[in-house]
Amino acid sequence: MTYNIYNMKKGIIWTCLFLCLTATAVIGQDAKTIIKKAEQKLRGVESSQAELTMTIVRPTWTREVSLKSWSKGFEYSLILVTAPARDKGTTNLKVNKEVWSWMPSISRTIKLPPSMMSQSWMGSDFTNDDLVRENTLSEDYSHKMLGEEVIDNRDCYKIELIPNEDAAVIWGKILIWISKKEYLQMKAEFYDEDGYLVNVMRGSNVKEMGGKIFTTKMEMIPVEEEGHKTVLEYHSIIFDKAIPERFFTVQNMKRVR
Repeated sequence: MTYNIYNMKKGIIWTCLFLCLTATAVIGQDAKTIIKKAEQKLRGVESSQAELTMTIVRPTWTREVSLKSWSKGFEYSLILVTAPARDKGTTNLKVNKEVWSWMPSISRTIKLPPSMMSQSWMGSDFTNDDLVRENTLSEDYSHKMLGEEVIDNRDCYKIELIPNEDAAVIWGKILIWISKKEYLQMKAEFYDEDGYLVNVMRGSNVKEMGGKIFTTKMEMIPVEEEGHKTVLEYHSIIFDKAIPERFFTVQNMKRVR
């Protein structure tokens, strides 16, 4: 009898351990799936083309930059500045893990080394990495479901992202809040390698555009610089219209309009 009770207890312990390990694996997989679905909101399944405005806000001045962007999967992206006149024609190109910048004011194409990806893009609170999306949240990070919270009246998943050991990324940790219903990126916190909070990004102005519901306005706010923020607002977007790979070339950076 004692032997049977011992074996029953042992079986229960192993069953609980198995369930815990299985639950951890399922939650981790769910978190990655959620991140992927959120990424596809702005990229589309195959591609996206958009027109947007970037407004840089500082305590004593404000600057507005008009942009066009194209992306194809996670491998290709191109961003063109269309205004103001002094920056018009400036282009950033990403092909796989390589990034170039074309500056018509000096007629030079510069290949950006990894060390420059964390630097400010055109004086904004977005980095070069943010704008050309050199890395992907779903592939370069591990994912852990932390719980659920309400952000702007939307039930959201709260997910922790830790960079993979071999990933060339600039953040030591990211916390992201994604709405359950539409997979919208409602909020994100970006931490450095020492665990200090650097930037907070908030998504808002949720509406349909290009046949999808998504946050058409994003604010990037540096936590230690009072009165500083950068706002990205989408004016139009087209998803999954065919874009040939030859569009994303260094030569085309100088010709695209």
